[in-house]
Amino acid sequence: MSREPTSRHPAAQDPANRAPAAQDPASRSPAGPEPASDKELLSRTALGVFRLSGQFLSVSERLARPAGLTASWWQVLGAVLREDLPVSGIARVMGMTRQGVQRVADLLVGKGLAEYVPNPAHRRAKLLRPTDEGRAAVRRIDPGHAALAARLAAELGEEQFAETVRVLDQLAAAMDAVAEE
Repeated sequence: MSREPTSRHPAAQDPANRAPAAQDPASRSPAGPEPASDKELLSRTALGVFRLSGQFLSVSERLARPAGLTASWWQVLGAVLREDLPVSGIARVMGMTRQGVQRVADLLVGKGLAEYVPNPAHRRAKLLRPTDEGRAAVRRIDPGHAALAARLAAELGEEQFAETVRVLDQLAAAMDAVAEE
């Protein structure tokens, strides 16, 4: 069941209906606008991702606060809801530093929201596992999370929402590939 975008915002409309992005008059050629360079596209992508990151962190803090969590606590707990992971695995999955995850994991353990359990694959790198209390805290966020998801789906339309996820996954995989070079 696909919904049509209900928004009047340009980002939620058909690209053909959007106004062209503002361009520096000095960069226009008489034959028309020149395509953006790879450098410009990277800069615009990075700025967009940084803006989205700030927006997601802000809304995550608002959603997590009533459950007694912070956005980073929710992020780390969320990483281990389906399977126990070592700190380094959480850092990889979440795009965080190992040291940052270690700090949050230790806080979660101290608050009784998670626990360290033996790792059969590695004696020293324990696995992090949410406790029942940690799972309950994340469940308290679910209604707000579901409401936000529904609002985003209504704003973008379900097809565009799914396409956004696909493009972001593709961008993350490409960044992984070029970072390895």
